Amino acid sequence: MRSIKEINEKIKKGQVVVATAEEIIDLVAKKGVAKASREVDVVTTGTFGPMCSSGAYFNIGHSKPRIKVGGGSCKLNDIPAYCGLAATDIFLGATALPDDDPRNKVFPGEFKYGGGHVIQELVSGKDIRLEATGYATDCYPRKKLETLINIRDLNEAVLLNIRNCYQNYNVAVNLSDKMLYTYMGALKPRLGNANYCSAGQLSPLLKDPHYRTIGIGTRIFLGGASGYIIWHGTQHNPAVKRKDNGTPEAPAGTLAVIGDLKEMNPRWLMGSSMLGYGVSLSVGIGVPIPLLDEEVCASAAVRDEEIYARIVDYSAAYPQMAPESLGEVNYAQLKSGKIIVNGSEVPTGALSSYAKAKEISQELKSRIQKGEFFLSEPQAPLPGAESGYTCRPLKERPFFSP
Repeated sequence: MRSIKEINEKIKKGQVVVATAEEIIDLVAKKGVAKASREVDVVTTGTFGPMCSSGAYFNIGHSKPRIKVGGGSCKLNDIPAYCGLAATDIFLGATALPDDDPRNKVFPGEFKYGGGHVIQELVSGKDIRLEATGYATDCYPRKKLETLINIRDLNEAVLLNIRNCYQNYNVAVNLSDKMLYTYMGALKPRLGNANYCSAGQLSPLLKDPHYRTIGIGTRIFLGGASGYIIWHGTQHNPAVKRKDNGTPEAPAGTLAVIGDLKEMNPRWLMGSSMLGYGVSLSVGIGVPIPLLDEEVCASAAVRDEEIYARIVDYSAAYPQMAPESLGEVNYAQLKSGKIIVNGSEVPTGALSSYAKAKEISQELKSRIQKGEFFLSEPQAPLPGAESGYTCRPLKERPFFSP
């Protein structure tokens, strides 16, 4: 019906019609898929929540005299960074912790500060204390460096996240008699609560479940700036069971993304502390979906009531990699504030922010309408896309047994 090139021409001329992932639902309900797909060119999505497999790499520039940090050590505000890359290239992971953090020695640990917080402070324009050591060489004679750095002065500062934007996820509950502290938040004993982490009907990969328009090279909203999908994310598992509408019943696809940290906004990159678990980075991502045909439009119009997630016990089934679930619920039920599990009414809570996801979809819509954001043609499909690319299912077994 239309191509990405044709849509970009309409953006250039100020003629593009954009709807958010919420708005397309109402439009399809009112006018039907055929008419809505003819009227709308692009649907914008959004998600905002903790995404642990995130980080950033930097080129800190050369001191005088020069120092070879590669093979030495480096810390940013006491948070260790990986420096086994080159003389002045380092990588900071979102979950990195200072050496003196007690972790869970006093349980549950508070994890007040880590890599995700440093990334947020850098984006905020704050000075960061850099401490580095290296071994002397003829071309890099310096052995120690202590200074303040600022993102404005760095040669490069790049967000590089290897697993973001999960396509659906578990609903976490606790069947045991003790409190649990997990990456899905605090779980009260005896089904005291149920936590989930997805924007549901706004979430990018749930609105294009077979990755027909989302692939390697897709331009996205990332941390407030423009970024790109550079690969499928780690643990990408598109081979899970799916509903008739294509949405997966369990965690499925993931994205690896990249973007210029210097252009990002701390509103969309926030360090997170998770009691009893660790630190993370909450990331804002928005993906535009070009309505190439009616099938893409129908997928983009899927509602919370039509998207299901499985309920998993995090006291036994999850840590032991047992495949069983306690049933499934849809996102409308989750967002109502309560679900039924094993015959009991259980209150629900979200780790992701639907309000911020909605704001991201609106912001991306505005940028496209203003001609500030053009769509990009994917250069290769994600594994599992309908292009015929075959993929191996993710192994759901440990690599070794005791």
